Amino acid sequence: MLPDKEKLRFILAEDVILHYCSDVFTNYRILDKALIRITRNADINMEEALYDHDVDLRDVMGELLKKRKKLSPVRMELSGKLDDSAIKYLCANLDLTTNQIIATEGPLDMGFIFPLRNRLEENHPELFNKPVSPQRPSSVIHGVPMIRQILSHDILLSYPYESIRPFITLLNEAANDPDVVSMKITLYRLASNSKVVEALINAAENGKDVFVLVELRARFDEENNIEWSKRLERAGCKVMYGPESLKVHSKLLLITRKNGEKLEYITQIGTGNYNEKTSELYTDLSLMTADMNIGAEAGTVFNALSIGNLVENTTYLMVAPLSLQNKIINLIDMQIAEAACGKPAYIGLKLNSLTDKVLIDKLIEASCAGVRIDMVIRGICCLVAGVEGQTENITVRSIVGRYLEHSRIYIFGAGEDRKVYISSADFMTRNTLRRVEVAAPINSPKIKKRVLDIFRILMSDNTKARIQQSDGTYRRARPQSEHDEPICAQEYFIEEAQKNAEKSAQKKATAVKVRIRRVK
Repeated sequence: MLPDKEKLRFILAEDVILHYCSDVFTNYRILDKALIRITRNADINMEEALYDHDVDLRDVMGELLKKRKKLSPVRMELSGKLDDSAIKYLCANLDLTTNQIIATEGPLDMGFIFPLRNRLEENHPELFNKPVSPQRPSSVIHGVPMIRQILSHDILLSYPYESIRPFITLLNEAANDPDVVSMKITLYRLASNSKVVEALINAAENGKDVFVLVELRARFDEENNIEWSKRLERAGCKVMYGPESLKVHSKLLLITRKNGEKLEYITQIGTGNYNEKTSELYTDLSLMTADMNIGAEAGTVFNALSIGNLVENTTYLMVAPLSLQNKIINLIDMQIAEAACGKPAYIGLKLNSLTDKVLIDKLIEASCAGVRIDMVIRGICCLVAGVEGQTENITVRSIVGRYLEHSRIYIFGAGEDRKVYISSADFMTRNTLRRVEVAAPINSPKIKKRVLDIFRILMSDNTKARIQQSDGTYRRARPQSEHDEPICAQEYFIEEAQKNAEKSAQKKATAVKVRIRRVK
């Protein structure tokens, strides 16, 4: 940072070094000057080590993480100028081709932006989004135990518009509830100071049976998860790592409690990780339900995972890799049958990516049969919408805003009996066939309406959305006429959460006044 009271001025250390390198290397003649950054392959393979069942998988992963630092280069970024002989020399020694060299005029490392943020925000607030915080969910009654509320009715949290705190409160209540027998959970990515782990440790120390499936192969979170698994194990939790050849990517929690002679299940199924930090940055949905059928099937999932097996058949949940893709195909076929009978047929999907060819072919078949299909796909989409005679009944839009669109929603049907699911799985082969994923039905009419409204607003976005064209390109969505109101879905949900929180606070204040008057 350079001193200047009126302007924010700075210079990068690497630019200073490049400028004065001739003064540093006084015995050399400088021919070219450039910054170079090498990206290495990050894939690490546990399969061979998994055959030895006498070793701790955490030790295996620790050794693999050391090897990652020495894996083969896959890309070279170059800022500056190097002559052909220098580039050929680097390619030969790094085993790269010229196609793997990316030239740029900008900085290679943008990390310097973060220290500048506070100064920039002070001088140029117009460059930043208005600060907002996750709101207290209006569906949660403050002061009433979460367990009691969930036993009464299903609850849906919508991150980051609503706070993750009610879920953390649920974990803490379960950890201290004498009627809770066990807690089972799958962990993929966690915050650095995870309150989720703290609650699980507390539960184990209170004598609960705590089963935690920690996915050690969550890319770039391996080291973090190794440490968490050790800490959980020391506290008395039963820690496992999942099937040998599959990542466990599901977001699933099962709390079992005794109510007299009966068992009660509280199940949470989410679209995002149990991570307090990302819950403020990613849009995700979290369903908490006491539905006994869903709880029983969640128990089946955990029982299978505990012995390294997979769930083959389910009635209520969809569970990859054996009981998700086929169920989705059946649901699409049902809509094709509706269209064949001349009835309204509809499919709505919100995903991060669409690459599963089997599902892509089935969606094309549905389009040709007259099924209307709306898709909100933020990232990779290997289906081209709007192609005459193939996908003319399909629309695809991508929304990129201040938050990362991360929730997955599946909608099948156009009438009152339409089926709505939330899921941890994208329509990618790695998710549908090579990972353990869970999708859950939304049974509550009130919550179903809310999820459908969320999808409707996303489809109405004409500010941040890009609509895919029949040539595969994307065009920014705009209001159709001067009378159409600009709609930014994320801003809409921010304002909605704030208004709902204010209404809830007013109701609470009114209730307190009424109680005070009655006492008087």
